[in-house]
Amino acid sequence: MLWTPGQTLKTRPYRIDTILGQGGFGVTYKATHLQLHHQVVIKTPNPGLQNHSEYPKFVQRFIHEGQTLAQLCQNSHPAIVRVSDLFEEKGIYCLVMDLVVGESLWHTVKQQGRLRDTEAVAIISQIGEALIDVHQAGIVHRDAHPGNIMLRPNGQAVLIDFGIASELMPEVFSNTHPYNPAFAPWEQHLEGSGKSTVDIYALAASLYYAVTGETPTPSLKRQFQNIGLKPAKDFGVKDWVSLAIDKGMISDPQKRPQSMKDWLSYLREPIPPTFPNVSVQLKSARDVDYTHLRDLLAVEKWEEADRETIKVMFKAARREKEGWLNQESIDNLPCDDLRTIDQLWVTYSQGHFGLSLQKKIWLEVGGKVDWETECKLGDRLGWRTGGEWLDYKNLTFNKQTPSGHLPFVRELIWMCSCWSGSSCLASRLVSCNIE
Repeated sequence: MLWTPGQTLKTRPYRIDTILGQGGFGVTYKATHLQLHHQVVIKTPNPGLQNHSEYPKFVQRFIHEGQTLAQLCQNSHPAIVRVSDLFEEKGIYCLVMDLVVGESLWHTVKQQGRLRDTEAVAIISQIGEALIDVHQAGIVHRDAHPGNIMLRPNGQAVLIDFGIASELMPEVFSNTHPYNPAFAPWEQHLEGSGKSTVDIYALAASLYYAVTGETPTPSLKRQFQNIGLKPAKDFGVKDWVSLAIDKGMISDPQKRPQSMKDWLSYLREPIPPTFPNVSVQLKSARDVDYTHLRDLLAVEKWEEADRETIKVMFKAARREKEGWLNQESIDNLPCDDLRTIDQLWVTYSQGHFGLSLQKKIWLEVGGKVDWETECKLGDRLGWRTGGEWLDYKNLTFNKQTPSGHLPFVRELIWMCSCWSGSSCLASRLVSCNIE
């Protein structure tokens, strides 16, 4: 049975003012402390679930997580709503939290329109940093959507209304919990998943909403109906912000960043390089845009930058439709474009990666266009191990690799015409004097 406005509790001196929300698992009330005369939020399990077979487990989880949240509040993170009391009222457990005065991110965007990239990133980063602490305590929020992200008048973001114990009752979760399907991943809908990647998806989806003003395509439609998500960059969102959204909203939970800290690393705005003391001029003889490659390299997203390198090479060679390079297209790759790609890799890796390094090593192992030279090159670059060529998925995308390990262009470029014995990318780098 729900409490009614005006009702006074017996166990604690609280008067119920109004019902703030009712979900599949919990009910939240705004209440007033009759002695201190300040308002709070009281959350209880939903009494409508008392006859469910899993209800006792749910209540125990509710109590445990309430206690854990209270412990977190001892070193209070400003972006986590503060828990001040946990008590029982006529068999119903009650969690008392601060009433956060402000507007939700959901209503803010509805009223003002989409936010500036930097403003939205600042909000989501505050929540993400708080969730790092929450996850370390063994709790997953499970409901980190824009409606539960409150914005105080001073700009402080606060995460409220933890979705406690949803993984205990996935069948109830999928049928009764009023999640906006746009902000919960499909595995949460169908399986009641309580893994931290659920919160990563929700925050990425919330960021999408904040910077585009549009509700993202529901995850179930993306996963099972192959309905795509309109890219955030189509709304004019910066590349690095769009990349963070894409990474966090990957449908396969195993392919998302596996920790909140890892995902937050995508929300760092690229900083211009300090090595060497000159900026890279993004020259192209064929109007190729190299800003996305630059931004990926600036935040050391080596794998994404490697894939982007292949894309821009195809554009520079005018072979996007074919998806591979032949001898003629390699021989005619513009030197300006090859030099831009190389300088970007060399600059942002501080001299560890680059086409010019690969060319140098190719010359050192013989400088010939034949299988033996290619194998020696692969050994030096770390593209081979034990005499076997590595698959792309087995490459290492960090700087703990041999010099020149990236960009990885062997399968698409180095071998494409080396069998003819007349040309390959290395010889084109020589003729362009890339060094």
